[in-house]
Amino acid sequence: MNTLATRRAPDRDAALAQYRRRAAHYDQELAFFEPLRRQAIAALELRPGTTVLDVGCGTGLSFGLLRKAIGTQGHIIGIEQCPEMLARAGDRVRRHHWHNVELVCAPAATAPLRGRADAALFHFTHDVLREDAAIDHVMAHLKPGAHVVATGLRWAPAWLWPANAFVMLAAMYSVTCLEGLGQPWSKIAARLAALHVQGALLGGAFIASGTYVAPVSLQ
Repeated sequence: MNTLATRRAPDRDAALAQYRRRAAHYDQELAFFEPLRRQAIAALELRPGTTVLDVGCGTGLSFGLLRKAIGTQGHIIGIEQCPEMLARAGDRVRRHHWHNVELVCAPAATAPLRGRADAALFHFTHDVLREDAAIDHVMAHLKPGAHVVATGLRWAPAWLWPANAFVMLAAMYSVTCLEGLGQPWSKIAARLAALHVQGALLGGAFIASGTYVAPVSLQ
């Protein structure tokens, strides 16, 4: 039986093992999706001096574009649970002498974060987007009005079977369950104002963006 199809929730241990296997070739695997990365980072509307959370940062492929937007006075916090992936992100940071990039090796749900950021990026992090604890923790460390952008795979309309065949093939290497693949952004949608979802890759991918609305405190 296909575990990916039958699993009802993300599996952190399975994801960790999956990304450990992919670490050495991850940059090449993601090359096809680089235009989506550029669109997603542009949608963050970052300004110089701001702080951004790169949730599930992998090998740090987004760091260069993020740093270009926030400048040397801004701050990037890359969160990644896979040590092998984060080691490559660290190599990238040292190679470019980026002194304003902080790396956190931990699951998104328990990452030791301080203060509140101005923006958050979820780039091809389906499992994180489907985990309530991870979403709660990340959002708790955002300022009200912070820009949030998520991008990744999604099911296309049924009649676009070539796109869905591609999504299924890609999902086998990048997610631990198919739950929520119709609308991967749904768990962050209720927390965002001005939500905008844009399709890409013939409907097989998405970019969802909005601004964080902090919950009303009842005292």
